[in-house]
Amino acid sequence: MATTQLEHIAKDIRKSVLISLTEAGSGHLGGSLGLADVFTVLYFQIMKHFPEKPNHPDRDKLILSIGHIAPVLYATLSEAGYFEKEELLTLRKLGSRLQGHPGRDHGLPGLELSAGSLGQGLSVAVGMALADKMDEKKREIFCILGDGELQEGSVWEAAMSASHHNLNHLCAIVDRNGVQIDGQTSDVMNIEPLADKWKAFGWEVLECDGNNIDSLKETFSKFPTVNKPTVILARTKMGKGIKTIENDFHWHGRVPAKSELPDFLKELE
Repeated sequence: MATTQLEHIAKDIRKSVLISLTEAGSGHLGGSLGLADVFTVLYFQIMKHFPEKPNHPDRDKLILSIGHIAPVLYATLSEAGYFEKEELLTLRKLGSRLQGHPGRDHGLPGLELSAGSLGQGLSVAVGMALADKMDEKKREIFCILGDGELQEGSVWEAAMSASHHNLNHLCAIVDRNGVQIDGQTSDVMNIEPLADKWKAFGWEVLECDGNNIDSLKETFSKFPTVNKPTVILARTKMGKGIKTIENDFHWHGRVPAKSELPDFLKELE
């Protein structure tokens, strides 16, 4: 798909994130806006998936480890045709299939993991990739993690296991925005030198601009050629698209007031 088409899709996904979170009155905006380009390239360029048959046995799998950015996952699934866009307005409402963190028991198509507790997703992705290897099944497993999440020790146990079993169909994507709920990652718990750490654990490390469609397309295209697990360090801006909130950690778990929404939507244009 052409870059301009993907950029348009990413803009529509950001709009859906803003509208659904404003309607909900709570949720996580910053990371959802920052990852819209990553989700767009994955679902509309890279991944093999089947919206009309979401449990298709040959589908690639996306494990969302940072479950609190569910709004961008929901917006992307809707954009891809898994369910109608009108349902996005039920986000975080009682009885909705779109809860604050993804839950497979809510019946929403396209979810591979009930997420929320940080530090667990990569272990699940490793298990899925290992099962596929044992079954000689050729498909790709993607796992999206936050950079603050890498402060969890369980992430590195999973990373060690992935390289030990040579899970070359596993790709982790780190949302490297440098911000977490309490401030800069460098202040809360410094995770650098990040690329060197992943290399030391036996992973192929790729880096890119996570808010640039061409950079993402080029980087993801390298993944199938690698003979080891791959991690993509995607540099993003929390709140991407709304200049007044970009990289402001206060917007990690804050949403626009209804009076602010028109100006935010206008800025996306």
